Amino acid sequence: MLQIAGWQLRAPSNLTRLLVFAALSIALLLLDARGHHLQKIRAGLTVLLTPVQMLAAVPTRVGGWAADALRGDAELHEELERLRTAQSILLAQLEKYAALEAENAHLRSLLGTSALVADKAVAAELVEVATEPFRRTIVIAKGEKDGVYVGQPVIDAFGIRGQLSEVGMLRSKAILITDPGHAVPVQVNRNGLRAIAFGTGAPDSVSIRYLTASADIKEGDLLVSSGIGGTFPFGYPVARVARIVNDPNESFLDILATPVAQLGHNKEVLLIWPSKAVLAPPPKPAEPKPAAPAKRPAVAPRPAAAAQPPAAAAPPATPAPVPAAPAAPDPSATP
Repeated sequence: MLQIAGWQLRAPSNLTRLLVFAALSIALLLLDARGHHLQKIRAGLTVLLTPVQMLAAVPTRVGGWAADALRGDAELHEELERLRTAQSILLAQLEKYAALEAENAHLRSLLGTSALVADKAVAAELVEVATEPFRRTIVIAKGEKDGVYVGQPVIDAFGIRGQLSEVGMLRSKAILITDPGHAVPVQVNRNGLRAIAFGTGAPDSVSIRYLTASADIKEGDLLVSSGIGGTFPFGYPVARVARIVNDPNESFLDILATPVAQLGHNKEVLLIWPSKAVLAPPPKPAEPKPAAPAKRPAVAPRPAAAAQPPAAAAPPATPAPVPAAPAAPDPSATP
């Protein structure tokens, strides 16, 4: 008990002290968690306590050095540290080589595909993907100096991606087949049914419109480019039918298809210059004509006779005289 200025002060009990310090601790925890106001205080205390920590670690370090000197494995520890550092570097290089190998395989598949659909092809690197809502465009690192043109097909190793819509000097903008302003003439690979695939604005679907319920199309059918319009090569994959909805109240089927090209993968695309041989579908075979009546075999010509002097020309044949008809008897003549 303390006596100050005539007042007697009694020391708080142990329970009171516990509650006060517990409340203070909780308040400090909340203050530090919400606003990090004690960060500077903690940093200052860390600086003050650093010498103490170093002094506390001295016996451990001295003991370790002494043990290493007695055992003679200091060189082994140095070798172990060197190998660990080299292992980290080699693992990082291995990851880089794996990425390069995957990129190389992708480029090989692109070049192998281009040989089937084009006379000339150039791999282009993606620079930017459009962030506009409901727009599906990309920017590639090829421009007018590389000979590209507006409307040029853009493909990958799996299918058609889109076509160039704007061409600059060094960069160009391509519109994907899923863009709402894009359309591709297609046909069903199973039976040759022709249709048009329109972009929906979604990242992974196109819409097939204007087909009635009597159209022969099924879920899972592969849609390939029909070559109509002369933009895309004939027979290259475009999409695969994913859903068909036949609403009796609607005149046409509601068909959604999934593009087969990997629109959101890889950073390289292929610009192609389609050859004339693949721009149009192959001609239909001609209908067989009825068989012509068999002809008599021609008589083999006789061998030429030996050379003889030319005979004199025969005079032209004189037509034989036609006998005159007998005259009719005169009835007035007497017998």
